[in-house]
Amino acid sequence: MTFLFPTKIKWPVEPSIENNGNRFDQLVLGLKKALGPSSGLDSADVNVMELMKLMEEYNTQENEWLKFAFADKCMEYTRNLVDEGNGKSNLLVLVWTPGKGSPVHDHGNAHCLMKILKGNLTEIQYAFPSGDKEQPMRVISENTHKENAVAYMADELGVHRICNRGQDFAVSLHLYTPPNVNKRGHRIFDKKTGKSSHVGDSYYSVYGRQLPKE
Repeated sequence: MTFLFPTKIKWPVEPSIENNGNRFDQLVLGLKKALGPSSGLDSADVNVMELMKLMEEYNTQENEWLKFAFADKCMEYTRNLVDEGNGKSNLLVLVWTPGKGSPVHDHGNAHCLMKILKGNLTEIQYAFPSGDKEQPMRVISENTHKENAVAYMADELGVHRICNRGQDFAVSLHLYTPPNVNKRGHRIFDKKTGKSSHVGDSYYSVYGRQLPKE
């Protein structure tokens, strides 16, 4: 699999996505339509199961999303913006370096849907730390999500980390709604102590083009 390593450019203008034969583009349009005029998954008029169904129905095809798959072996993973869902969400392609993973993190009171586009990813869920006592975080579950699998996560379920235990780059599609993390950041946790710190997020690429590094 060949990933993209493009040159640096300025923040690009959001392209229009047409209803063409590219099923990944159709998925993006379908998710945007499902979110519609609402404020995201917190709204009663948005069906979480509908969004999951849209993701499940998409059969991953590498050539359809490869333009968003920017790999960087010097990073644990890259965050690549695909669409902003009429301001109601963020849709990202994440490319995971072999043997690397995310820190334990929450989702800023947003909801997260994840679809595996390439390879396998392991999700470890932890109970949300409570109290001021420093202690190892309690693991709730550990699951390996295979290609085309769809998973759901929200702060009500705990916190988690994602890791790529394979020998090749893995790719996943993430829908966050509302886009709280992009606006306000989120918390990461030390799994040995449960202590948290607030961090912001940044994009490696936007609409298929790499951003200049700060």
